[in-house]
Amino acid sequence: MGDAGGNGVSEPTRQVRLGDIAVARSGDKGDSANIGVIARTPAAYDLLRDRLTAQAVERYFAATGVVGVVRYELPNLGALNFILPGALAGGGSRSLRIDAQGKALGQALLEMVIDLPDERDGRDAER
Repeated sequence: MGDAGGNGVSEPTRQVRLGDIAVARSGDKGDSANIGVIARTPAAYDLLRDRLTAQAVERYFAATGVVGVVRYELPNLGALNFILPGALAGGGSRSLRIDAQGKALGQALLEMVIDLPDERDGRDAER
């Protein structure tokens, strides 16, 4: 439970896997990775816009050394795009990493668990 509104009143929350309310596609832009997260419904986009912050994504990928994540909102697409600077250790042509183009990062992010208000989980809204 958390105080999402900052008014001292806790609202009931539940944990939902990001992949239950969104899909993702990721790739490389030089040394940086980008991850597009597309909500499955308009209600899910509203929840993602409020809960899936650049700071949350940075914390999720902290073990990889990613810092300075930037988030861009694409409301007409119901999507968020995250840029992870320096995440690819040199990029596709220079990196020795197994996933030098960052193609697996989107799938990894979909495993992230986020807290959502109990009465709204984004899956019940229709397009």
